[in-house]
Amino acid sequence: MLLDSAGCGRFDILVADPFLTLTTEGRSTTITPREGASKTVEGNPLALVRRYLGPQMRPLPDGIPFAGGALGYFAYDLACYLEDSPDRERPAAALPEMAIGLYDWALVVDHRQQKTRLVSSCRDPHTRATWAEWVKTFEVPAIPRMRRFQTLGTPESNLTREAYLERLARIQRYLVEGDCYQVNFAQTFSASVSGDLWAAYRQLRHINSAPFAAYLNTPSGQVLSASPERFLQVRAGSVETRPIKGTRPRHEEAGRDRQLAAELGESPKDRAENVMIVDLLRNDLGKSCATGSIRVPELFKVESFASVHHLVSSVTGRLAPEKDALDLLEGCFPGGSITGAPKRRAMEIIEELEPEPRGLYCGSIGYIGFDGAMDTNIAIRTLVHSDGEIRFAAGGGIVMDSDPEAEYQESFDKAARLLALLEAFITIDTNGG
Repeated sequence: MLLDSAGCGRFDILVADPFLTLTTEGRSTTITPREGASKTVEGNPLALVRRYLGPQMRPLPDGIPFAGGALGYFAYDLACYLEDSPDRERPAAALPEMAIGLYDWALVVDHRQQKTRLVSSCRDPHTRATWAEWVKTFEVPAIPRMRRFQTLGTPESNLTREAYLERLARIQRYLVEGDCYQVNFAQTFSASVSGDLWAAYRQLRHINSAPFAAYLNTPSGQVLSASPERFLQVRAGSVETRPIKGTRPRHEEAGRDRQLAAELGESPKDRAENVMIVDLLRNDLGKSCATGSIRVPELFKVESFASVHHLVSSVTGRLAPEKDALDLLEGCFPGGSITGAPKRRAMEIIEELEPEPRGLYCGSIGYIGFDGAMDTNIAIRTLVHSDGEIRFAAGGGIVMDSDPEAEYQESFDKAARLLALLEAFITIDTNGG
């Protein structure tokens, strides 16, 4: 697994060889140690992660964000279990609802200090026994030969334009009737593929670099993420979330591109949407943060990425003494920027109107360290591969004054680089450039 700042942030973290894995499907979590038999249990998946993380160690020094702990993903559909919702008859998602490895070493690249460190917490005896081998492995790393990746057909959506607009009209009726203030809605694209997913990820990070990117290679499938959005960070008890709400496409002409960014920054509609989610997250953080500690140090900041401009805010707090990072994650999951407000009713409408489970889309990828630190993304701009099919989703927040045609186009603006990636590989492979 690789958590990759893709040239946009300070750290990259690479892990392998977990000493234990936790995989949740439905109500059951399978716990598989490196040695010994697997067992399947029921219970809160995040409580199981906490149990196997064990006693919290002292904070790490600056320059080492992670020296072992839990790393992997939490799919959007895990929320159904965390909220103890009733079981529903829906088709299964492509990957399990949670896939977490417990890792005792990591390779950490610090771009600010221009250093790469091999670090460990030495929680697992196997680490000491194999440390010299890992040091030797990374002293002269092998350069793998790139193999071919190919898209076997044009990516297709699970909704026609007419079906998408009809569902947006139903959402707006819910908004008028007072069910919600905002509802996030998305369509899913899929295509048959073959070959090396690592080759596809390398191309993705080239054309759509993002600060919270990731490549995960799990037994169930591969995850290729180019997410621009931080969900939750915890560092020495300090908490930050950076919700995105508000989008404009990039433009190849510099003057027009600046105009679009300025328009986004001044848009009353986008500011109103952003404030709704900031308020929701202030409430969510309040479940785990000390009273009076929550602040909004940034509001309506325009940040520019490969294919879009986004409106980004920052909400901060400090963990209450009796709370930890997993309490915070459970209290905020899934992120309000990709559900709507109020969150629970928005999620019910999403389930009613989106044709299939979201799976990992709008879930979260990241780590919780043995020291209690956490950093996670919102899994948008994220492709999931399993059984020869690659899938991803894109959408946006719908409010009463949303223009349905503009919202439909926005979903394609957000999907643009992922569609371009797949369409390029229909005729172009990694060996041919």
